[in-house]
Amino acid sequence: MKTIAVRDANLRECLKYAQNEGVILTSRGKPAAVLLGVEGLDVEQIELGHSDAFWTLIRERRGQRTMSRAELEQRLAE
Repeated sequence: MKTIAVRDANLRECLKYAQNEGVILTSRGKPAAVLLGVEGLDVEQIELGHSDAFWTLIRERRGQRTMSRAELEQRLAE
């Protein structure tokens, strides 16, 4: 990530860097904000990426038992 002081920040430059590597904006030498590029993503992807409820759901689902494709096809055939 590129670090830029808020007092030196140029919005166009920050947006350009954010699309490739992200930008940490600092104020008085301390991190104040992070700017990440979202070019190519839609609003739903951006919202889900920042949703605690969504990531809680994903963690719960990953802890559940899975089945193979063969098991799935067998169940569907029954």
